[in-house]
Amino acid sequence: MQTTKQQKTLSRSLKSRHIQMIAIGGAIGTGLFLGSGSAIHTSGPSIILSYLIVGIFCFLLMRAIGELLLSDTNKHSFLDFVKVYLGDRWEFVTGWTYWFCWISLAMADLTATGIYIKYWFPSVPQWLPPLIILLCLFAANMVNVGLFGEMESWFSMIKVVAIILLVVVGVLLALFHVKTSSSTASFSNLVSNGGFFPTGAHGFLMSFQMVVFAFVGIEMVGLTAGETDNPELNLPKAINSLPIRIGLFYVGSMIAVMSVYPWNKITTTASPFVQVFSGIGVIGAAGILNFVVLTAAISATNSCLFSTSRTMYALSMGGNASSFLNRLGRNGVPNIALNFSTAFLLIIVVLNYFIPAGVFNLVSSVSTINFVIVWIVLLIVHLKYRKANPKGVKAFKMPGYPIADYISLAFFIFILGFLLISTSTRVAMVISLVSIITMLVVYQLTQVKKTR
Repeated sequence: MQTTKQQKTLSRSLKSRHIQMIAIGGAIGTGLFLGSGSAIHTSGPSIILSYLIVGIFCFLLMRAIGELLLSDTNKHSFLDFVKVYLGDRWEFVTGWTYWFCWISLAMADLTATGIYIKYWFPSVPQWLPPLIILLCLFAANMVNVGLFGEMESWFSMIKVVAIILLVVVGVLLALFHVKTSSSTASFSNLVSNGGFFPTGAHGFLMSFQMVVFAFVGIEMVGLTAGETDNPELNLPKAINSLPIRIGLFYVGSMIAVMSVYPWNKITTTASPFVQVFSGIGVIGAAGILNFVVLTAAISATNSCLFSTSRTMYALSMGGNASSFLNRLGRNGVPNIALNFSTAFLLIIVVLNYFIPAGVFNLVSSVSTINFVIVWIVLLIVHLKYRKANPKGVKAFKMPGYPIADYISLAFFIFILGFLLISTSTRVAMVISLVSIITMLVVYQLTQVKKTR
């Protein structure tokens, strides 16, 4: 029989390097490797500025989350603070919204693994790789959180190495003006084909939708507070290194790509990473990148199993889900919540084959919008916290409070407003708003039932 301590305490098995790599993994998705081509096509070199702007606001968001978590390390995740400062209703809505964000993202990534593996093994049924990968990740997550951290560290390392190679190769090619298959590499390519804003203000604004999508999941480090062995040391280190990651991984990679190839010569049918490596004669560039994006998709699914199970655990502990879901195994892992998320994701994978690709794009957009809504809620929670605790956390205060909070809120609200008026995301925005309203109604009905 489990002891009371085992029932109520998550395992603290994540080390400093695990937290660092989980933060990196949350900041790098398949969007950078595969989706950056269409993003560059939409906005041109100005996407560099988009990544920089969104990166700054995501850093401020993470500093706000970090201060919340360090104000009380006995709390397991940022959802606990939502309950304290906004009440049970918004903990319920935020928690289940966040759970759905990750489930829907993992649905696309897990299904994509089947497509990636078919590149090497065309005869393998597309349903088989996702099934095997999901079961393997589920088994690893069941063992202990330390194994999850170890796996995520290696997955993230592969992505990091690929990006560093791209940046180094791109900069060297531009410095020595090396001729590629279709152009001459040079930093002047950033402004020589229509200027820095070749598609105008509209193209620049449209890029924010794609850039924000690239950053979703960055807040996942806020779910590790209850399972890191030294949160006071590890969380600030992971969050403060965020600007370096943004500069190198996003801004640096975009500068490298568009220096090697003028933005208007980058195709949308292949990854810019493939074009760069292929352009300098790297044999098997497509196969190498296929391996990278496969690990990125596996990493995203791995992160999903972690974040959804911990979100469900937090909801259960807060009384917003069945108490059955907060049971922990002997290794401190919320096994029941993990089982539920895995089963739900398995159902979605099976159903994927009956849903057209357009629906997946819609679900991804809905997920992105919901992530932004969660970010807005967390910024509001931080404002509430600092109002109740004016001194904040001495060693890790939010820089520029309260102005930075209000500017960040305004920026993310602006993003939601732009997505609402944009024809390509309007339907997803409406669906997201309807889902929020539905969850509010469900919460109210559950409260009425409890009072009877």
